[in-house]
Amino acid sequence: MARASQHTVNGDWCGIRRRNIVSDFVPAQKSTKMVVNGSNSHGHAPAVEYEENQDNGDPAQFELDDKCTHYTSLKEVPWDLHKYWQQRYSMFSLYDYGIYMTDDAWFGVTPEPVANKIAEDYASSTSPTKRTIIDIFAGAGGNSIAFALSNRWDHVIAIEKDPSVIACAENNAYIYGVTNITWVNGDCFEYLKTHASSIDPSETVIFASPPWGGPGYTTENIFDLSTMQPYSVQYIHEACKTMDTALYLPRTSDLRQITQLLPEGKKVELVQYCMEGANQHQLLGQTMRAKCLLHELENLRSEIQYLWESRLEQCKIYIMLNSL
Repeated sequence: MARASQHTVNGDWCGIRRRNIVSDFVPAQKSTKMVVNGSNSHGHAPAVEYEENQDNGDPAQFELDDKCTHYTSLKEVPWDLHKYWQQRYSMFSLYDYGIYMTDDAWFGVTPEPVANKIAEDYASSTSPTKRTIIDIFAGAGGNSIAFALSNRWDHVIAIEKDPSVIACAENNAYIYGVTNITWVNGDCFEYLKTHASSIDPSETVIFASPPWGGPGYTTENIFDLSTMQPYSVQYIHEACKTMDTALYLPRTSDLRQITQLLPEGKKVELVQYCMEGANQHQLLGQTMRAKCLLHELENLRSEIQYLWESRLEQCKIYIMLNSL
């Protein structure tokens, strides 16, 4: 890839490169779930039981409820979701086959071509000895589906706190026919804490697309990651720092706060990704995205790659951090 101009982040030089984002899903078959039972005073869930889905054509490990919707016409859609529904095929190209989401889940879905590219790049930038990925904020399942379809991981663990949302995610994964997903309905931080002794950092990586406190982040010139609700980036990093971790954040995120998570002297490299000439069933019109990837390499270098699209309110930053 040709190197373009140079930029700096917190004093370190960064090179910009361009790539195309593509989408290529291949159906598979079954899934697994992990149900987290019981809760303490903080809503955490310490007890875990496992149940494997028998390959009988029934996707309903978690039942869809009245919060789970599949809108088929604009008149059904709440006004604040109109622009998201109009881009439904960029989120899930198989939307018409029965994709379900809660109203809140629309705000946090990673567009399918971007989720594909994230899965591809995360796979190529991590050691082949790492065979398990944990999506700690699975949402409606977009990223977990892409990870499973990449065939890079032996095991994909998808954690989602909201029972309605995880029901949608499991349904959506069934639509795409993915395999090797364990669905966990519970608190991701309690899960990591409870399983700390059994999770092998040498074989496991984390993907985190945390909630940002609602779409109001689009009005901020600089998004403060230390006050991000309900979890700050520092809190997330502290919980995940023993493992390679990828973060998916708003485009306006304060990158200085990210660099503060790195040991002094680490370098970062910026890479721009573009999607052009997209199919109308994937995107409404031509869009451009870039992605932000922060990854500490074995030679003590790091990368940041920017992820954005022409609709600025939907721009994101994708950041990868190796265990520190």
